[in-house]
Amino acid sequence: MRRAIACLSLMLLLSSCGGGGSPGAAEFDRRAREVAERWQGSADDRAWRDGFVALEVLNPHGWNHVRQIPAWVNRSSHNGAWRLAARLPADSPARAEVRWPDGEVSQVPIITAERAYAEFSKPADLIEEECPAKGCRPLRVTGARLGRVPLETSRGAVQVPAWMFTVEGVEQKKVHVAVDPSAVTSRPERARGDVEEVPAFDLVAGRPQELLLRYGYGACDTVRGARAYETGQLVVVGVDEEHTGSGKPCPAILKTATITVTLARPLGDRLVLDSGTGLPVLRGLNRR
Repeated sequence: MRRAIACLSLMLLLSSCGGGGSPGAAEFDRRAREVAERWQGSADDRAWRDGFVALEVLNPHGWNHVRQIPAWVNRSSHNGAWRLAARLPADSPARAEVRWPDGEVSQVPIITAERAYAEFSKPADLIEEECPAKGCRPLRVTGARLGRVPLETSRGAVQVPAWMFTVEGVEQKKVHVAVDPSAVTSRPERARGDVEEVPAFDLVAGRPQELLLRYGYGACDTVRGARAYETGQLVVVGVDEEHTGSGKPCPAILKTATITVTLARPLGDRLVLDSGTGLPVLRGLNRR
């Protein structure tokens, strides 16, 4: 699969990929064993299981969506048209609890409301429409309180502390996650040259030993099946594909599909890793 996808161009042009055979069970097992040994007990493994690894951007937009945000609010925010019209809380706690799905509780450092305001009130790096063009107007902050918002992490969905800012004339609260970035471990990234084989998986209802995998493949690839390598704490998965273009031009199109793989025993709390990148595969077939 890695070889096939490497031949795909991001542009929809015709390309000619050389022929090649299926990697076979022996090669998959060798690669999967390397992946499992490299991950098991590593710093990434410890952080993923016991630390704080966010699977989404902490503050992508920063609004509590009751209704759609008016266009002028987004434009004003993008341009940094913020005005502080009230005194922000100065007595916030230095730390707050995060309760994980398994019941464990962690104490994480949190930033002040003043720091949160300073972070989100900066204008964007690239401003296409300067204020006050086309309805841009000041965003006046009239108060703030400490609340909680959902956040997806490697250990499951949790409620994390967040500052909720009241903005004059705006129904929604301006939300800024209060967890200090120093407490958050970055999600591990693939090594250069590695190609993701399985970006997402899910369980199969009523079939505890099966996993449903989402995978990508090229227009000239033939899918032979899925493979899994299992240890006591890990399952490494991959898709067995064969390039069948025989040297003929192949449309540079990456397709996606799903396939099932049968495990020796139910997945349980074992972590699923992608054989192509050696990184965790997230549950949920609609993930990107």
